[in-house]
Amino acid sequence: MQDIDLQAVATQVLWATFALSIVFGAIAQRTHFCTMGAVADIVNIGDWTRMRMWVMAIGVAMIGFNGMVALGWVDASKSIYGGTRVMWLSAVVGGAMFGFGMVLASGCGSKTLVRIGGGNLKSLVVFLMLGVAAFATLKGITAVARVATVDTVFVAAPMGQDLPSLLAAASGVSKSTLAAVLGLLLGGGLLAWSLAAPSGRSGETLLAGLGTGAVVAAMWWVSGRLGHVAEDPNTLQEAFVATNSQRMEALSFVAPVAYTLDWLMFFSDKSKLLTIGIVSTVGVVVGSAAVALLSRSFRWEGFRNAADTADHLIGAVLMGVGGVTALGCTVGQGLSGVSTLSLTSFVAFAAIIVGAMAALRWQTWRIERSA
Repeated sequence: MQDIDLQAVATQVLWATFALSIVFGAIAQRTHFCTMGAVADIVNIGDWTRMRMWVMAIGVAMIGFNGMVALGWVDASKSIYGGTRVMWLSAVVGGAMFGFGMVLASGCGSKTLVRIGGGNLKSLVVFLMLGVAAFATLKGITAVARVATVDTVFVAAPMGQDLPSLLAAASGVSKSTLAAVLGLLLGGGLLAWSLAAPSGRSGETLLAGLGTGAVVAAMWWVSGRLGHVAEDPNTLQEAFVATNSQRMEALSFVAPVAYTLDWLMFFSDKSKLLTIGIVSTVGVVVGSAAVALLSRSFRWEGFRNAADTADHLIGAVLMGVGGVTALGCTVGQGLSGVSTLSLTSFVAFAAIIVGAMAALRWQTWRIERSA
């Protein structure tokens, strides 16, 4: 057996993750890349520009990930989204909670980090509350409720829940071939739709869509290829280095926020190691702050009043609980998960959008009633 320096591999993975997450944060700050903002633009003013950014990013990530599957570099079944259970109820309930919460909190998990980098103190409070709620849903009181309720409802998919695996089992066509075809067809279709309108071909949209999608695809390579160890010399098991889930991961910003707080609070505990999730959380803030400072858009911002504070606190809790229940946020499920063509990811992302639209309608109703 070839000797493997796991520490050296982990160091490479973490530095690569940090660099990519800085790029993600910089792009998001520069282009205002935001799912909540995209949905709000459609609902409030009928503008689809930011949604075209998101759809383009999904298309690029989808083509990138499934291209790597076709080449045999990664396997969707080894990702955190490729389990053998389609957790549809958890995705629906958690996704809707997250979507509603991100509207109240003025942005999703990634947008919270980006706004912290821009000087937003409200988002710092959201970050702390989201992290506590997420950790409670991973290992605490809401975790018990989650496991005993929504997580008990699922559809078994022993062959894997990503579309290439499902179709390969039904058709006999190889998974790698199906991944290449589906990745190009679905991802290419999303790209074509995004580019069809003039707003989808603007420099800002192209930077956000192509850049963010490429970062997510690159993260899959970092975790699934660079960080993959066929046989851990300590356990003699396959391993994905520097991950919290022990599976292949890309970007996500709910559970990683909880792990970041855990690492900060128990830093002296030598068992608390840096992971992809923790490093990416810090990297997004750094990238956003760099752009905000260079562009002179950095501004301190606080809560307007008690009602604004309450909305953000409630939104943060809903995001923390919902994001863990749905196994991801707008980036975790909507970009990273959907790029693997996971059924649960599609359901979760749809639920997030529905929850966000419901919250926007509720906010409109509340304003009209008070007027």
